[in-house]
Amino acid sequence: MLPVSKTKSLQPETFEKEPSKIEKDGDLHIKRSPSSPQGGPKKRSAFEDLTNAKQNQAQVQVSKRKGGKSVSKKTQKSSVRQEALKNDENLKSAGPKAPREHLDSAKEKKPKTPEAPEEKADVDKLVEPPPYDDVDKENLRDPFLNAIYAKDIFDYMKDREEKFVLKGYMEKQPDLNIEMRAILVDWMVEVQENFELNHETLYLAVKLVDHYLAKAVCMRETLQLLGSTAILIAAKFDERCPPCVDDFLYICDDAYQREELLSMEVNILRTLQFDINVPVAYRFLRRYAKCARANLETLTLARYICELTLQEYEFIWESASKLAASCLLLALKMKDLGGWTPTLQYYTGYQVTDLHSLMRRLNLLLYSKPDERLKAVRYKYAHKVFFEVAKIPPLDVLKLEEQLKLNTV
Repeated sequence: MLPVSKTKSLQPETFEKEPSKIEKDGDLHIKRSPSSPQGGPKKRSAFEDLTNAKQNQAQVQVSKRKGGKSVSKKTQKSSVRQEALKNDENLKSAGPKAPREHLDSAKEKKPKTPEAPEEKADVDKLVEPPPYDDVDKENLRDPFLNAIYAKDIFDYMKDREEKFVLKGYMEKQPDLNIEMRAILVDWMVEVQENFELNHETLYLAVKLVDHYLAKAVCMRETLQLLGSTAILIAAKFDERCPPCVDDFLYICDDAYQREELLSMEVNILRTLQFDINVPVAYRFLRRYAKCARANLETLTLARYICELTLQEYEFIWESASKLAASCLLLALKMKDLGGWTPTLQYYTGYQVTDLHSLMRRLNLLLYSKPDERLKAVRYKYAHKVFFEVAKIPPLDVLKLEEQLKLNTV
């Protein structure tokens, strides 16, 4: 029997500036400045703007103020007359203008081009909402949720699953069997609960054990050392304050020395080539439950089903994302909360038919009689803190088959 410590477990702007004063003069918006020496702007006719008469007068006044030579009134009048004659010649050369009445009638007779119906249809298509619910839109202002990159992150983790595909390895282990692995995982669940570690740490530690056993031979006397060292590595990867080495030596009842644990840590990392960012089902499960807007009780039920699979050797080659999606769908069915939605299909990448086979196996796992040596998961989720979800009966096999045949599963 693997000893465990008796540590008590605790469950789980903008600043609006004062708008400047703007007055509307005809079709012009003129911004008044209180510091202007001429004061506010005055209305003026358009034809006065065509001449430089005012400019010349302003220049004369400026030259007078600056103490320049005085200009006689006759010279000023002659210059104004010359400018006016030039403007008259320019207007005559431009040719006769059409009467205003004809211009107005031409504008009225001009047919209005009706809006094309195709353009309206295109606009409607653009406004039409997508078939799925944008679950990250409401969390864009929270920088800790990384809502902008959330889907890209999980798509990347789903692609990484192909790199960590596991196959049967127990036949390569001369001194181990499936029951020993199940007992080790059961003990690791107790360690996670006693140290109050994250569930991601537990899932990652089990993955590290499986990937190490798939590449290296381990004897039964060092199997517990392998499990405790895997938890230490996973805790360093995921926890803010991971337990120290002495804590892991204590939970092993001082069966191993400090040098042995550190040596096993180096051995595991080198065997896995220091690539320990393995996608785990628990991360996908939390993401998918959020996309389904499931409550905490439904998520806890799905977590219970998913955690039961950690002890089962026949589930090691299932991809983490598919396993999480199947556990969530089975939990939704057990709680009678509907089935697979377009939103879940979009964010998971799985159709409901892709999950039928795995759902059947998970439901049978809930039906199976628990081993007397493997009680940690069922005892843990039978507590009130976890809504006693371990006591919820599984779906009837015939009822599940009927629901799987429906198109709205």
